[in-house]
Amino acid sequence: MNKIAPGEAATERPVPKAAGDGERVTPMMAQYIEIKTANPGSLLFYRMGDFYELFLEDAEIAARTLGIVLTKRGKHQGEDIPMCGVPVERAEEYLHKLIAAGHRVAVCEQMEPPAEAKKRGPKSVVRRDVIRLVTPGTLTEDALLDARRENVLASLARVKGGTGEEGDGYLYALAFADISTGSFRVAETDGARLAADLARIEPAELLVADAVYEDPELRPLWRDLPAVTPLPKESFDGATAERRIAGFFQVATLDSFGTFARAELAAAGAIVAYIERTQLGARPPLSRPQRESSCDAMVIDPATRANLEILRTTTGERAGSLCAAVDRTVTSAGARLLARRLAAPLTDPRRVADRLDAVECLVDATGLRTQLRERLARAPDLARALSRVALGRAGPRDLAAIGRGLGEGTVIAALIDAASAPDELVTAAAALKGVDPALAATLTAALDDELPLNRRDGGFIRPGYAEELDATRALRDESRRVVAALERRYVEETGVRALKIRHNAVLGYFVEVSQQNADRLREPPFDAIFLHRQTMAGAMRFTSTELAELEAKISSAGERALALEQRLFDELVGAVTGQTEAIRACAEALAVIDVTASLAKLAVDEAQVRPDVHDGLDFRIEGGRHPVVEQALRRDRGASGGPFVANDCDLSPPDGAKGDSGRIWLVTGPNMAGKSTFLRQNALIAILAQAGAFVPARLARIGVVDRLFSRVGAADDLARGRSTFMVEMVETAAILNQATERSLVILDEIGRGTATFDGLSIAWASLEHLHEANRCRGLFATHFHELTALSQRLSRLVNATVKVKEWDGEVIFLHEVVPGAADRSYGIQVAKLAGLPHAVVERARAVLTELEDADRAAPTQRILDDLPLFAALNRAPPPAAPAAKADPVAAAVKAALAGIDPDEMTPREALEALYRLKAAAKGG
Repeated sequence: MNKIAPGEAATERPVPKAAGDGERVTPMMAQYIEIKTANPGSLLFYRMGDFYELFLEDAEIAARTLGIVLTKRGKHQGEDIPMCGVPVERAEEYLHKLIAAGHRVAVCEQMEPPAEAKKRGPKSVVRRDVIRLVTPGTLTEDALLDARRENVLASLARVKGGTGEEGDGYLYALAFADISTGSFRVAETDGARLAADLARIEPAELLVADAVYEDPELRPLWRDLPAVTPLPKESFDGATAERRIAGFFQVATLDSFGTFARAELAAAGAIVAYIERTQLGARPPLSRPQRESSCDAMVIDPATRANLEILRTTTGERAGSLCAAVDRTVTSAGARLLARRLAAPLTDPRRVADRLDAVECLVDATGLRTQLRERLARAPDLARALSRVALGRAGPRDLAAIGRGLGEGTVIAALIDAASAPDELVTAAAALKGVDPALAATLTAALDDELPLNRRDGGFIRPGYAEELDATRALRDESRRVVAALERRYVEETGVRALKIRHNAVLGYFVEVSQQNADRLREPPFDAIFLHRQTMAGAMRFTSTELAELEAKISSAGERALALEQRLFDELVGAVTGQTEAIRACAEALAVIDVTASLAKLAVDEAQVRPDVHDGLDFRIEGGRHPVVEQALRRDRGASGGPFVANDCDLSPPDGAKGDSGRIWLVTGPNMAGKSTFLRQNALIAILAQAGAFVPARLARIGVVDRLFSRVGAADDLARGRSTFMVEMVETAAILNQATERSLVILDEIGRGTATFDGLSIAWASLEHLHEANRCRGLFATHFHELTALSQRLSRLVNATVKVKEWDGEVIFLHEVVPGAADRSYGIQVAKLAGLPHAVVERARAVLTELEDADRAAPTQRILDDLPLFAALNRAPPPAAPAAKADPVAAAVKAALAGIDPDEMTPREALEALYRLKAAAKGG
C-alpha cells in the first residue's frame, strides 16, 4: 500500500538507520516532526508522491479509525516507527471518515518536485508545507459535505455586562458562517435561550474561549454538539475584533456593515481569525456579516425540536422528519434554505405574508411553476462551486457549474419578468440579473463539454477558444503521429514486426522488442542506431538519437499546452472572483425561487391552504392534518393504512373576551387513539405557517407564536444521571418558567413517570400554572381523567377527547377529537392488542373492576371545592361565589360522605355505603 512514487528520493521513506547508541534522525523524519510540532491537535497528512503518509501516534489513530493496515519501518528514539498511508486520489474519502470521527487533519503538500530537491544535493528533502487545516466546520469539498444541509462554523462570545434573571453578569453573542456557501450571520443571545439558538444553528463546529469551555454552567451544552474547539481568550478579544474583521473584508471601517454589539464583534472576529488560520491565507467568499434580531424567529428549544422531529427524527435520520415530508426542492441550495426556514420560523407577520404571496402566485400559475422547476433542476450548486473557486480548490467542473448556473438564472429571471409576480419573486429575479451576462458566455465558450476533475490533468479548454493553445496542441498531436510513423519505419528497416515504441514516466520513449529479436538490433548496421537501455524478463528496451530528439519535441509541446491551459484557467478564475458578490446573490435567489416553487407544489399535491398569520392570539385550525403521518398512511394504504382523519383545534381567546388569553385544551382518550399525533400536528402547522408555507388544513388562522414548547415522550439521560421522570420534569420546568401569553405549549402525559397521586398532583398544578400564570395557548394530553374537573373553575380550559367505539368486546379507534372528556383509558384493550398473555389480560380486568368500585371522584371534588387555585399563591383570590341556599338533603349527603374513608373500605363496605348515600339523597 505504501509505495514510493516515481522520481521520489529513497531518503523520503522513513527508514532511518540506527548507529549504535547514537541514533540519528533522517532529514525526512526531522522535517515531519518539525511540521507536526507546528500543528498540534491535528493528524498530519504528509504528502509523499502519490500517498499521504502518517507516522507515529497519528498513524496508529488513523489506522484504527480508517481500518487500514498499520506497518512499521525504521526506528525513532529507539522504537519502531508506526506508519500508514492513503492514496492522494482517494484522500477525500478518508478525510470524510476522519472528520466524522471527530479528528482534525493538517494537509501537508510537496511544494516542489523531487528533481528540484536533488539539485540541492542527493539527500536533500523535498520542501513541504501545510496548505490547509481541515476541521468539521471548514469543509468545502462536495465529497465531504451533505449537499442538502448547511455546514456551519459557529463561535460563542461572552463579555461582561449582562443583567437579567440568570444573574451571571454576561452578554452572549453567536457568529455563524458556512464557508462552503459564504453565508455569515451574527446574533445576540442570552443564557436562557443559548441552548435553543445552538439547536437552531446546528453548528458542525463551535468555537469558544477556554474559560467559557470550562464554565460548569455551560458544559452540559457542549455534550450535544458534534465538535467544540476551545481557543485562547485572545481569539475573542473585542478590542481587536473590529480591525480583524475589516482586514478580512478589505475595508477601512465597519460603518457600512451596520451596528454590532461588543459580543457580536468578538464572536465574528473569532470566526474570521479561525478561518484565516485554517485556510492559511486563502480567503473564502464570505458575505458581510448580517445581524439577526433575537425576536426575528420563533424560539424552539432542543427538547422541542427533538420531540417534533423537525429536521431529523429522534434516531438522527432525515427520513421521517417534517423537513423530509415537505421537501420538494430540486436544488441542494433550495433544500438547505428550506431547512433553515423550518428551523427558524418568522415572527413578523409581514415577512410571512411576503413569502406566502410568492407561494400563492406559483400555486395559481401552474405553467410558470413547472417551467421554473425544470430550469432549476438544471442549475448546479453555485454557492459551493464559488467557494471552492475563491479558495483555490476548484476544478474545471466548478467553473463549468458556475457558467451553467448563471445561464439558467438568466432564463429563470426572464420567466418571472414575463409573469405578474409578487415582490419576493421580483426581488429574486433582479438578483439573477446582477451578474454580467458575458461571464456565463465566456465560461461556456472556454470550457469543453467533457471535463476532467482536476485542473492539473489538462484537456478542459474547448478547441477554438485560444489560437495559441490550439497550435501547441496540434504540434503535440502531430508529434504523436510522427512516433507512429517512426515505429513503422523501424519495423520495415529491421524486419522485426513485433517492434514497438512505448513510453513510461521513468524511461520516456523507448523501443521494445522481445528477447528473441534483441540480437537483430545489436547486429550491424542497427547497433549504431539503437542503444541498449534496459533488460526485462521477456523483453529488451533500446533508444535512438532520433527517438530522443522526437521525445524532446513532444515533451515540450505537451508541457507548453498544459501551461497554457493553466494560465487560461487562472484567467477564468479571476473573472469569476471579480463578480463574487453578484454570483453569491444569484445563488441565494435561485434557492429562494426553488423553495417557493417547492412549497407551491407541496400545497397542490397535498391539498394545503394558505394560513392567515397575524399579530393576534388566535389559533384556529379546521380540518388539520399531520403532514408526516398523513403521507406515511398514504404510502401504507395498500397494507393496513387508510385516510388520515382531520381534526379541528381552536385555542383562540373565548368569544367576546377581548384582550383575553388563548385557550388550553385538555385532551383525554385511550392509548393509541391519536392524542400525541393531534398535539404534534398543531405544533407542526404553526411551524409551517410561520416559515411561509401553506398548511395541511381546510382553514388556519394563527396569531404569531413567539415560543414553541413541546414535551412529548422522554427517555433516560444516563450520561447526566437523569431518569426518565427527571428528564420529563426538567423539560416541564423549562416550559413553566419561560412560556408567555404568545407561546404555544403542547404537553403529553405530564406526571405519568411517578406514583399515581404524585403524578396527578404535578399535572394538576402544572395545568393551573399554565392557565393562570403563563396564560399561553396550549394542548395538554393526559390519562388523569380527574383533571377534567378543572374546567369547572378554569375559564379558558376546554375538555376534548378522542372518540372510540366499543364493538363486540373490542375497541375501535376513530381518531376523531371532539368536545368532552373520556372516562376510560382502554389500557387493557391496548395491552391485549399488544399480545399480553390472556391470563394477564383477564387478571388485569378483575383488578381494574375492584379499583373502579372505590369512588375516586370524591377526593377530586374536595380539591375543587376546598383548595384555592395555584395562582392564588401569587395573585389576589377570585371573588367569592354567592352563598347557596341551605339544602337539607345535600347536608345529609355531605355528612354521610364526611364519615367515609374510601382508601380503608372493602368492596362490600363501599357497596353498603353507596346504599346509605342513596337513601340519604332520597331524604330517607
